[in-house]
Amino acid sequence: MGSAMLGGLLVVMVLLFAAALLVIWRLYGDSVRRAEDSARRAEEALRMLEAERERASRNEAALRRYEVTFASSTGRGELGEQALVRTTRALGLREGVHFTQQTDLAGGGAARPDLVLNVSGDRRVPVDAKASFAAWAEAMETDDPAERDEALRVHARNIRARAKELAGKDYQRWADAIYGAIMFVPSDAAVVSALDSDPTLLGWLLEKRVFLCGPTGFGVLASAALFAATERTIAADIERIRAQAVEAQRAAASAVEAVNLSGTHLQRFVSARRRELDALEHFRGAVLPLAELNDATGVAEVRRTSEGLAGSDGPAGSEELAGSEGSSGSEDEAGRTDRVASRNGTGDGAAE
Repeated sequence: MGSAMLGGLLVVMVLLFAAALLVIWRLYGDSVRRAEDSARRAEEALRMLEAERERASRNEAALRRYEVTFASSTGRGELGEQALVRTTRALGLREGVHFTQQTDLAGGGAARPDLVLNVSGDRRVPVDAKASFAAWAEAMETDDPAERDEALRVHARNIRARAKELAGKDYQRWADAIYGAIMFVPSDAAVVSALDSDPTLLGWLLEKRVFLCGPTGFGVLASAALFAATERTIAADIERIRAQAVEAQRAAASAVEAVNLSGTHLQRFVSARRRELDALEHFRGAVLPLAELNDATGVAEVRRTSEGLAGSDGPAGSEELAGSEGSSGSEDEAGRTDRVASRNGTGDGAAE
């Protein structure tokens, strides 16, 4: 009895131990999986951190480039020109048709605006890009109202200085579509801020014939230039088609005249050929009787003898000789007739 109980307890303990081992193994497997998941997440986090660090490095390098670019007037001009060209192309204008870049208006390099809009009647609108809004950016970043107002006043003075420089180039002498020049600033907010901070700026710009505009205002002007250039192109196409039609009509008239002249010459050739054939037929009719007469008249055989020329022996020979003499006379007469007919035929041909 006691041994049976001990055996049962032993079996129970073995089962409990096996269950504990199974639970411990499962817990170990779960911990291993969690550790692997944590390691993967850590690796992904490290990769994301590295990518973010690289992105930050690129942005920092780009900011440095922009800082260097904005530090020089040439760099600011290039950025403004790029923004101007992108805006123009985004409006649907095509280079070489509706606008040109860096066009030498004066011929000596003294007047070379960033962009020239082509309008109807071979008239042009000069456009210069001025990316002078560093002070405006400082005004937008500061929280101090006094600093903001001062930065906006500096921004307005910069706009005025750039406009004075543009007015001094006197572009309207060679591009007089609007008797002035457009000053493009790549920000509508910068334009509005400059006009708000300096109420006299707009009147001064109009006196200088400098039209300050941002992307929106330039879009309106460029669209008007696009419509005018399109109308000019259509009119030029119509004129070219008309000129080609006139040239084609002249060519057709020349071709008809040549065909008529060729027909006249052909008719003359046919008439001359017909006269030639008639003359040949007349000549054949005149010669044919002579040929028939020659075929119908026989010629006796003539032999040389000690007494002279003679025909056959005996009376027959005398007859043959007489016939020969008659034949000779006939041939002489036929020759004379042939010559007369030939002369008559030649005369008839000349008359024809």
